[in-house]
Amino acid sequence: MVTLLNEVKISGNTLMKNHECEVIVKPSDFGKIRIFAEGSSEGFIADVDNVIATDHCVVLGSKEHRTLLGGYKYQVMLCEHFMAACAILGIDSIDVYVSKPEFPVLDGSSKVWVDLFKSAGLTKKKQQFYTVKEPVYYLNGKTSLVVLPDKELTLSYAVNYNHPDLTRQWVPLDTKNLDEIIEARTFGFYRDLKKFQLLGFARGVNVDNTLGLMDDGTYSSALRSEKEPIKHKILDLFGDFYLTGVSILDMKAQILVKEAGHAVHVKVAKDLKDKLIKI
Repeated sequence: MVTLLNEVKISGNTLMKNHECEVIVKPSDFGKIRIFAEGSSEGFIADVDNVIATDHCVVLGSKEHRTLLGGYKYQVMLCEHFMAACAILGIDSIDVYVSKPEFPVLDGSSKVWVDLFKSAGLTKKKQQFYTVKEPVYYLNGKTSLVVLPDKELTLSYAVNYNHPDLTRQWVPLDTKNLDEIIEARTFGFYRDLKKFQLLGFARGVNVDNTLGLMDDGTYSSALRSEKEPIKHKILDLFGDFYLTGVSILDMKAQILVKEAGHAVHVKVAKDLKDKLIKI
């Protein structure tokens, strides 16, 4: 069990609704990541079974608190970057208080979260490895996600976007250089921004928290590393798969992903949760 040595607090704007949000993270001996949304005293577990939406980001909520109209009284969106930071550091026992129904986007990556948790100090982790007892996979047209048992961890993520740097490109995970994954920012096509904002999303997008893919084949700001958008897809996968309770870094498996997203990540994670075994 890994928790923080000290409580930490951070504030920032949210990506989807552009609200100011404060997050307080407290040490816990509960053994799970519990989220308390919008001032609620009733927390819910950050678990793949509590995912209630994956349309634009991952949304977690308490299914015990459904409203009469079929909604959720307590929920929080954009969980993936926060969960990725927890996965990379092995944090699995904290209480998280989120003042709005959405985590702040901060710089669009997991870097600020990782730095914040390191500044708080962490209890020592006892390494435990897992593999899958049988292949877990999703195959549908151009999209695929496959997890195979192996003697070590290998991960490759492929994309095919209408952008010169991102057409039929792939990135392998280099566990010796995780900083490039941690600092990889969320991204999107600049031409789609106004459309999403008219629909009520992406209202907090700016040049500091989102990497824009421009129609002329450039980016809205300098890349932090080569093929940064693909590395962000790996970061998202880290966050989404950690909803199984097991970090990718603790898996001995071969993970192959092609043109997937949160919906596919979560769908596979639900199956993966029941097929992970200690080794």
